[in-house]
Amino acid sequence: MASGRRLAPLPLVTVGSWLLLLSYAQFGGGQKKKENLLAEKVEQLMEWSSRRSVIRMNGDKFRRFVKAPPRNYSVIVMFTALQPQRQCSVCRQANEEYQVLANSWRYSSGFSNKLFFTVVDYDEGADVFQQLNMNSAPTFMHFPPKGKPKRADTFDLQRIGFAAEQLAKWIADRTDVHIRVFRPPNYSGTIALALLVSLVGGLLYLRRNNLEFIYNKTGWAMAALVRIQMTVELNCYSKSLLQI
Repeated sequence: MASGRRLAPLPLVTVGSWLLLLSYAQFGGGQKKKENLLAEKVEQLMEWSSRRSVIRMNGDKFRRFVKAPPRNYSVIVMFTALQPQRQCSVCRQANEEYQVLANSWRYSSGFSNKLFFTVVDYDEGADVFQQLNMNSAPTFMHFPPKGKPKRADTFDLQRIGFAAEQLAKWIADRTDVHIRVFRPPNYSGTIALALLVSLVGGLLYLRRNNLEFIYNKTGWAMAALVRIQMTVELNCYSKSLLQI
């Protein structure tokens, strides 16, 4: 009875080629997965930016879109405490400047998916504050596309202040993205003055035959109070428009 034929062992070159091919396939699949994940993250951030210039984030969103790779974009985060019970007046003032800056970027001709403005409020992301060992607000930080933030990626608010122009300069230093700050015109004073003049003119016309009321101090005091009230209300209205 004839013995069976013995199969010759595979050459080492063939085995090496198969291993190399397998490694390349795994690497290619992993790279494709990273690219798809990055594209999804950028698409989502752009969608949020189209709704409002500053993206609100909780702990989960912060870890996914700001901390976790892959990223090819920079993120500016304002850590703040805007809830009334926190009584942080500086937070509200800084937020107004931050909104001006974010709007200037969102509606500029240079707007792109390389920079996003976000905010983490303490009452919506206390775990983020704990994770970063942060115990003060407001704080501005830049998270670069690669690596961890450095010391210069934390804005020196105590020394520089929080004006939108100063924030824009700091962002340009960290990201090479230059933002021209545009402040919407404030017509509240002009409108209030025009209304006051119209009111006084109307009174003068109605009382044109008896102008003794001009010397009435109570009347002038009431007119002054009306003007102050109108100015305050118009200022509040213009600030609310900045945050929309």
